[in-house]
Amino acid sequence: MTSPFKFNIARLSDFEQRTQTGPAPVRIGPEMIGIPEGGEVTVDATLTHLGGGVLVDADVRGELIGQCVRCLTEIRRPLDMHISQVFSTSPDFVTGDEDEDGLTDDIPEVTGDTLDLLQTVIDEAGLTLPFNPTCDGGCSDEETPAPDGVSGEDEDKLQDPRWAGLEKFL
Repeated sequence: MTSPFKFNIARLSDFEQRTQTGPAPVRIGPEMIGIPEGGEVTVDATLTHLGGGVLVDADVRGELIGQCVRCLTEIRRPLDMHISQVFSTSPDFVTGDEDEDGLTDDIPEVTGDTLDLLQTVIDEAGLTLPFNPTCDGGCSDEETPAPDGVSGEDEDKLQDPRWAGLEKFL
């Protein structure tokens, strides 16, 4: 099983356009909606050689499958997500100053002759996909049972006698 997120850059020219399609090696997305493991994913990437690194601009397409958090019906939506990531081919490609906490931004590295976009796609999906997806256009109330009682429904009818005397001050 070949991952559509792995690109061989051994013979990369200055600028190259590549399209790869295949099954997702892992689930991509938050718990309630995402591309399931084995779901078909298409990655249309532009790879640009930067000397000691590679810039990847990619469009990731697939089908999201999930569940509405309100009515629990199945949701199927197309995914079209854009990512842009720089990969380092040498350890000294980009060095930056540490922030005040002593942390630096880690740039993903090319392993051998292969760069892997999977973690970048997982991170972007976690940031952009809805955490609580709902049905398009609202949920259908036909199949959802009504609750036994709605809070505040009979609030005007049921008045606490202890507060009844305060009504004249309103």
